Amino acid sequence: MIETVIEFSRYYIALLFGTGIAALFTGMPHTRKNYLVYGIFTIIIFLLQLLSLWTWGMEITFKLYPLITHLPMVIFIVFYLKQSWLIAITSMCLSFLCYQFPRYVGTVLGATFGWVTMNHIGYIVTAILMYYFLQKYAVKSVRHLLERSNKSCLLFGAMPTFYYVFEHTSTVYTDFMYSGTRAAVQFMPFVTSAFYIVFVLLYYDETQKQARIQRERDMLATQFKQAQTEFASLKQIQQTAAAYRHDMRHHFSLLQWLASEGLVDEIIEYLKTAQSDVDAITPIRFCENETVNLILSSFAFKAKEASIHLSIDARLPDALPFSDTELCSLLSNALENAIHACEQISESSKRSIKLRMYSKSNKLCIDIRNSYQSEPIFSGDLPISKEQGHGYGTKSMAHIIKKHSGVFLFTTKEGWFIFQATI
Repeated sequence: MIETVIEFSRYYIALLFGTGIAALFTGMPHTRKNYLVYGIFTIIIFLLQLLSLWTWGMEITFKLYPLITHLPMVIFIVFYLKQSWLIAITSMCLSFLCYQFPRYVGTVLGATFGWVTMNHIGYIVTAILMYYFLQKYAVKSVRHLLERSNKSCLLFGAMPTFYYVFEHTSTVYTDFMYSGTRAAVQFMPFVTSAFYIVFVLLYYDETQKQARIQRERDMLATQFKQAQTEFASLKQIQQTAAAYRHDMRHHFSLLQWLASEGLVDEIIEYLKTAQSDVDAITPIRFCENETVNLILSSFAFKAKEASIHLSIDARLPDALPFSDTELCSLLSNALENAIHACEQISESSKRSIKLRMYSKSNKLCIDIRNSYQSEPIFSGDLPISKEQGHGYGTKSMAHIIKKHSGVFLFTTKEGWFIFQATI
């Protein structure tokens, strides 16, 4: 009686272990509702196993195991835990691979003591210990590999999936592994080695790709923060200009006193200084949109310092469907690239930038053209830079445009590098 209880306890523990590991790997939240649903699910599956065992016997039940246990678990993960079929199948096959360790320990103990109950006890104890170990040390890493990308999930799940298929085809549905042939004995070591080598090579490539994407993401985030900082500086200039205008009465009072004293030369010098200060902090008005005025004023000053002829035709309304930071990032990157390209031209008379912006049918249309010295290099539809740390500006521009379902074009024509966008 006790041996029967231990045997059926082993079968239920095996069910709990396999489904529990699969649920852990797919990130089932630790809530009371989930535990209740999961518990009811495992009891239903166990009753199906007992019904199959009672109706058809042990041999048929083993052959039906994938249909009455593994398939329901995959469906549970997909529809209740809201995971993809790829993650569900991979986690199920991975849990089946983990199941082999306690099964092997139980087999060794059973053979050592010559007592089948020792097999069951060894399995139960090892399964509990292994579940604790996986929960504490492995779940986070496994979930990262499963959720990182489809390619990562496929690479990571290839070996467990192959083993799952091989185990069932060679031991459950056929006796290939028990035939004793040389091919059967050497097959798994060969496949394991091959999968390991391929996995290391492909996973290294995937890791490098993800690291490169992360570096670009970090660089874009840095550029976005710089755009926020630059726009904040421009806003501060605007506030300073407003304060300066507010204080004009003080300047008039001083000029009135100088005039009453007949100090004409001092008046002229003071007016020159005041005019210079006002010009330095007052944004040029190009259109109705204050944000665009601030950005274009800043780059008009930079272009003038670099001896670049900048012509601006901006006809925009006061409001645009973009955040100030996005506008600043988009225009700043475009104009910085244009100024940088013009600065490479030795003859200042050939340095030129033409900017045209207008609104049409609630769309922002941008056309920026600049002269250049060296022929631009393109990768796909984006220009790239040979200089270290450059080339992220165009990616940031493309990201903002795509975010708003816009279209863009980088091209060259008749000595002009052209950026056009409709957003």
